[in-house]
Amino acid sequence: MTQEEMLISTGLNWKVESEGLQTLPSGIIVPDRVALIREDTRKVLGIHAKSYVPYQNNELLELLFKISQQSGLQVHSGGCFKGGQRVWFQLKSNDLNIGTDRVEGFISGMNSFDGSSSLAFGNSKTTISCGNTWWTVYREVDTRLRHSSTMIPRIEEILRKIDILLEEEQEGFAEIQRLGNTTMTSDMKELVTRMLFNLDKEEQLDGDELSTRMQNNILRFELDVDTEVQGKGSNLWGLFSGVTRYTTHSMKKDKDNSEAKMFGHTGVVERKIYNELVGMTV
Repeated sequence: MTQEEMLISTGLNWKVESEGLQTLPSGIIVPDRVALIREDTRKVLGIHAKSYVPYQNNELLELLFKISQQSGLQVHSGGCFKGGQRVWFQLKSNDLNIGTDRVEGFISGMNSFDGSSSLAFGNSKTTISCGNTWWTVYREVDTRLRHSSTMIPRIEEILRKIDILLEEEQEGFAEIQRLGNTTMTSDMKELVTRMLFNLDKEEQLDGDELSTRMQNNILRFELDVDTEVQGKGSNLWGLFSGVTRYTTHSMKKDKDNSEAKMFGHTGVVERKIYNELVGMTV
């Protein structure tokens, strides 16, 4: 697939432009500030200082293709959140076969037009049997790239960062294997349930003090865990897969939860639970 075809297939075949700011109704010019506007939809993606120079999607994809040529990782997919405020992409990395299942690894990256971050990369994984997804913490590239006229990404430094991420991916695969070799207990399941739903130790999981909605959410999660355990075994990998199944498919059935899992509170909770379970395997 060519760069132009990739831009079209990911819906990133658009640019942003800068426009000056003016107040209404008085018409006062706002000095030293500009609005970044998506040229096709006219959506305002962010307000910035005049020195802010956007790193356009086609420039980003050109960088990714250069990284792909030197690293051997193929550009896999991409898209955006909030109408283009955040742009994401993925490079295909390695896979892990565990039992009859397969965990696919990706080097995921993000760029923003709303000023929330610079160019950043991190690991993400998809479990093939159930389509569960989860992300690790993102790391900005060593250059701490800022959006300005001097923003020239250094491929060598990005490649070094990706090499580190690939090493961490292998460490993560080893952690998943340890999870698969550790038997799940009722206490572990209860701990994870309390972490997922932010419940105090004093609150009974089946107590009347919980709202009907909370009781239904806990029941849905327990069903998700049961489903995962049937395929993966009664181990901590099955338990964590129940968590990602719930956050991916059950938590918000009428809404794409990808951004919350990638950048928001849901992702924070997933990573906290994962680290807690991995700590039980040491």
